[in-house]
Formats: sequence, structure tokens, C-alpha cells
Amino acid sequence: MYGYIFLMKKSMVPRTLGDKLLSLTGMFPVISLTGPRQSGKTTLCRALFPDYAYVNVENLDNRMAAEEDPLRFLRPYAKSGVIIDEAQKVPALFSYLQGIVDESGEMGKYILTGSQNFLLLENISQSLAGRVAVCHLMPFGFDELTNANMAASDADHAMFIGGYPPLYDRRIPPPDFFPSYIQTYIERDVRTISNIGNLSVFQKFIKLCAGRIGQLLNLSALGNDLGIDYKTVRSWISILEAGFIVFLLQPHYRNFNKRVVKQPKLYFYDTGLLCALLDIRSPEQIGTHYLRGNIFESFVISEYIKLRLHAGLRPDAFFWRDSTGHEIDLVLEKGDQLLAVEIKSGETLDDDFFKGLKYFKTLTSSPREHFWLIYGGDKDFDRKHGQVIGWKNLMKLAPLAFS
Repeated sequence: MYGYIFLMKKSMVPRTLGDKLLSLTGMFPVISLTGPRQSGKTTLCRALFPDYAYVNVENLDNRMAAEEDPLRFLRPYAKSGVIIDEAQKVPALFSYLQGIVDESGEMGKYILTGSQNFLLLENISQSLAGRVAVCHLMPFGFDELTNANMAASDADHAMFIGGYPPLYDRRIPPPDFFPSYIQTYIERDVRTISNIGNLSVFQKFIKLCAGRIGQLLNLSALGNDLGIDYKTVRSWISILEAGFIVFLLQPHYRNFNKRVVKQPKLYFYDTGLLCALLDIRSPEQIGTHYLRGNIFESFVISEYIKLRLHAGLRPDAFFWRDSTGHEIDLVLEKGDQLLAVEIKSGETLDDDFFKGLKYFKTLTSSPREHFWLIYGGDKDFDRKHGQVIGWKNLMKLAPLAFS
């Protein structure tokens, strides 16, 4: 079966994106796969395309060959196929690729991977517009881990570990994996994108972002804490977005005759990395941490985002908050319909959990089926104010993600 790529104890974890990638190779001459470092991009591509050559241009010899004679480097693969890892490091390749794929007419023979979304897409938009399918592979989703019987049995463990593959196949403890991961990301990827003089200030900036998880993004406040201006903060946020470290959840524009906030909210794609930045060193510490509710919120929203990305779809997620404090954690836009999702980390269902949904229903007059509550308990319920999903059953969001 296609898409099964991650080996652990002679078992394999199916990556949802695998089948989508295979289908796109019949439609586009070039496939681009981006995502954070260590998310499994190379492993997935080499498993899906075992007959393709593999070239990593982070290797100095390969990079020199690609830079010195891009046409000679690329042309042999026009029919046989090639996976070019970290392709954004040799921008000259992209303009030559355009001519080669137009001449050959072959589909899906060039697979480009990279861990810097901004640099890769910048080169694609300049040279390969209309010729490339763009996909994103994130760390394991909770749905993928559940299907492989590898998911954590309680929410605090799930949030603490996160989804990076090396934590599962090599059994690296999170406190050992993430400090090295963060250091590698800062020293290699951050310097590639921006000429940041003091990397220790940037590392402090990432930690400050972790401390503001699930909050409205205030560029000036972040800058004041670091002694830098808001323009620099905005630039650094863009760097974290390009490396798939954080994402900004935008406010939904519909105001229902109410004043609504216009600032985005800040979330991390992976709660394991988030916990490491918060200096959380065990799942037990999450249980009493003052940001546990925010971490749980980030976990749920990022899982929905991963469901969309791994289906080859763009995220359709927002939040809604008016000036009086009424809020919906996750608003999904489905055509002209809005679906409201509230997220509560508590394990005991409380009527107060439905307060935001009840208020939002008075504004939209949407049917009960459009209102959802995800909470920290295990059981599902069907309540008059909406459908209740326990955290382990996040896969029930899949029909919403794929619609």
C-alpha cells in the first residue's frame, strides 16, 4: 500500500500525504515538498519513488556540481526521475528546470524537497509557476499515530512528545531531542534566511513566543521585552513561519455587527517543541502548568491544520473574537457556512464550556451540527448546543477538514 513509509519495530506508519503525492505526479512535471526539518520528507519521497535517483545538495560536492553546470546536472533525470533534497540552496536550478520540463513533457520526474518554505516558494514563483504542485509534510499527526497504534494514551503525554518522527523510531527522549533540534534550526536555517547578528537574542525571542501561545500577537510588546523594534519582530515571526515552527491563526472577518479583533493569534505546529521551549521536562509538569489550556488549544488546532495540509489542502481555519470578549477558538469556513469549534482542556464536561458556542449560535442561526466542542475527556456526547468530542477522537474532525 502506498504511503507507508516510517519504520519502527518492523511496522510502518502510514503518511496521509503519500497517496496525494502519487496522484499529483501524473498532473505536474515538478512536485515540491516542504516542511520542518526531521518531519520525514526525504523518507517519504524515497519510499514513494524508489526508482528515482536521490541527490542532497547540502552535500558540498553535489551543490558545486549543480551550481557550476545546472543544465548538465538536471538533464539526465528528465525521464528517469530524481529527488533533489534542500533544493532551495541552489536557486539557479529552478530557471533551468523550467526549460527542461517544458521540453520533455514528462510528468512528476522532478521532486524538490526543502525545509525552508519561503526560499523554496520564492524560487518556484519566479521560475516554475504553473508547473509545480506544492505540498507540505508536517510531523506525525495524531491520526497517523493512532492508526499505527503509536499514539500516547493521555493528553499530557501526547502534547509533551509531539509528532517528530525521530522521537518514535529512535526513541529519543524529548528533553534530549529538542534542544539539539532548536540549536540546529537556529544555526542552519535562520542564518540562511536572515543575517541575524545575535542568535542568542533570536533564541530568547522563540522562547518568548512560546510563552505567548494562544494569545493575540502583539509585535510591540514582544519587541519591548527584547529591546528590538516591532518591524524586526514581524520579520522574525516570518522566519519562524517559513521554518514551520509557528503559524498565525487569523481572525475571521465576519463581524455580525460587532467590533472584532484584527490581530492574529500565535500557535506552534508541534506541542513537543513548544513544551521544550517552555522548559517543561515531563508530562507531569504539563498537568500543573499555567499554560496547559493554551498548549491543549495549540495541540487541537495544529492537528486540524495537519489534517488539511496532509490532504493537499490549504488551511481554512480562523478564530473569532469581538471587542467584548466573546470568542470561538476555531472557526472553519465551508463555502458560505461557518462551523464553530470550542476547545477546553478540562476532563470533566461543564455547561460553562458551551458559553461561547451558545453566544455564537445567536449570531449565526446555524444548525446544531455546525457547533463542536473538543475537550480533555475521553467520551463523546451529542448535546443540544453541539457535538462533543473527546481529545482521543480528534480524527472525527477529518470530514470537516476534507470537505
